[in-house]
Amino acid sequence: MSEAVLRAGVAELTGREPLFARVVERHGFPLLWGREPGFGTLVHILLEQQVSLASARAAYERLQQLAGPVTAGSLLALSDEQLRAAGFSRQKARYARALATAVDDGDLVLEMLGELEDDDVDRALQRVPGIGPWTSSVYRLSALGRPDAWPVGDLAVAAGIAELWQLPRVPTAAEAQERAGAWRPWRAVAARLLWQHYLGERRAAITTRSPGKTSSDRPAGRR
Repeated sequence: MSEAVLRAGVAELTGREPLFARVVERHGFPLLWGREPGFGTLVHILLEQQVSLASARAAYERLQQLAGPVTAGSLLALSDEQLRAAGFSRQKARYARALATAVDDGDLVLEMLGELEDDDVDRALQRVPGIGPWTSSVYRLSALGRPDAWPVGDLAVAAGIAELWQLPRVPTAAEAQERAGAWRPWRAVAARLLWQHYLGERRAAITTRSPGKTSSDRPAGRR
């Protein structure tokens, strides 16, 4: 997704939904959240499962210090102890090794994913242990730039929906996905707007409590 495509999606969604227009008015234009496609990005997204982005980023940076360029081969060359020292849990170390093995063996060809339809991308990625709907959809959204990718089960997105629509509780993954059907074919843009709301509200709260402090983090989603 390019900046121009993002702007087109924001224009359409803010025209359809006044609450999205209010997000832009209050917190500014959403970020692109783009990433380079490839093995390193997918490992980084694995690290983001169920933890804050700051924690995942710190672990990934330690991994880079140990492995150099993060490739399937360089990750497989590390011991379990080295992965744990970088910040991988036992479970995430197992998932990362499964991913690296699939890429190294040629069972998963990441370079081909950009040529596949969304459902086929999900099927290819979710064959790897540890990669579920959230991980594959976030990869499609941020690395492949698919405009209609919806981050299934993302906690910040669900919290943003609850806050904007003043719901009595945070929606389930299925409820959030059902609501997002109204935002096709721009669900990835809607997710960015919801992240923008979530981040903006928490920055405002932190600034109110402690002037001069801001946060650029958000909780990550599920597998």
